[in-house]
Amino acid sequence: MKIRRLLIQTFASLGSNKLRTGLTVLGIVIGVAAVIAMLSIGQGAQNSITSSINSIGSNILFVSAGSGARFFGGGGANANRNIKSLTMSDVQALMNSFQAPAIQSVAPVLQGNTSVSANGQKTNTTVFGVTPIYASMRNEQVAEGSFFNDQQVNIHARVAVVGPDLATTLFGRTTNLTGQTIRINGQSFTIIGVLQSKGGTSIGSSDNQVIIPLTTARDRVLRRTGNTVDTIYVQAVNAQSVSEASAQISDIMRLRHKVQVGQEDFTVFSQQDILQTATNITGILTIFLGGIAAISLLVGGIGIMNIMLVSVAERTREIGLRKAVGARNRDILLQFLIESSFLSLMGGLIGILLGWLISLIIKSIASASGTALNPAVSWNAVLLATLFSAAVGLFFGIYPARRAARLEPVEALRYE
Repeated sequence: MKIRRLLIQTFASLGSNKLRTGLTVLGIVIGVAAVIAMLSIGQGAQNSITSSINSIGSNILFVSAGSGARFFGGGGANANRNIKSLTMSDVQALMNSFQAPAIQSVAPVLQGNTSVSANGQKTNTTVFGVTPIYASMRNEQVAEGSFFNDQQVNIHARVAVVGPDLATTLFGRTTNLTGQTIRINGQSFTIIGVLQSKGGTSIGSSDNQVIIPLTTARDRVLRRTGNTVDTIYVQAVNAQSVSEASAQISDIMRLRHKVQVGQEDFTVFSQQDILQTATNITGILTIFLGGIAAISLLVGGIGIMNIMLVSVAERTREIGLRKAVGARNRDILLQFLIESSFLSLMGGLIGILLGWLISLIIKSIASASGTALNPAVSWNAVLLATLFSAAVGLFFGIYPARRAARLEPVEALRYE
């Protein structure tokens, strides 16, 4: 009965000034909505990147020239010191089943950005120079036509397999394109296949690419000297053999490049290594975004305290009267704590709904723009926002409540 009476008094007090109550709640609503939206965006980005990396395959490794930092685009002052390029001789050595029994297949890759034009349209895209084994290792399926073969690689054939997004950009369609001509870096190529769509990812779209024979890319398009390659894709026999394959790759490459352990001029990354790095980065980003959003929730809490202090001042005579007729300090304290907590929880619930709605809007915008971002509102984020909003209400309500409870009845009744 006592709790019911306190709740009735809370509704009556807050309802007596609806505009002020609404503006106070709005501060919490914005804070909670921002926390929910930011955490969902961070979680969505992490899921997208994880899905993209997992699509590569759990038994794929990557060999790159230079340090690990260089592999991810960094490296500092010493990144390019004593780096020896990867070559086709390295590829042949890794394909030796006696030296590397845990390795199933090896695919050298050349990569670069270049202009592609056809049908009066021109765009910039990524060109990959590869061998036929690349298609099976990366699970590249051809929707129309076929992938090129070893003979076409050997004769430096000017043939190309294009992604569906690139096909749409150049021709406005993805069908009936085999035999069509495109110009890559000013040279004519014949389309022999169109890839199946894989969709975009947070780290780029695999549908906006053109794949040509490795020899053609090296000599005609990217114009690399010698038999150098940018990256070597290595497929282990199975997922359980990845560690063994990595060790065998390192042993072979050290022997070929004549370097000691700890002085490697190459880097071997597994899918799990890249996944762990990406997860760490997106995790830090999510915490950063959530922290920024939490600041607005803190501001909302200060708003609650401000309004509750105003309420204490306005209701000083009421407090004095209640204490004069027998209300105890804890009754007054509880009354104001309930009011501040109610404001915070009400704002939190509305903020959760608003944050969820913002996530849906962002998802729609990302989908319309072709960006693979699917904000995910998790129960952890909802629980965190709810508990945090309740804590804000209690924390910022304690001081006004204690101030009200400590008022002397005589002094409070004199207050004008």
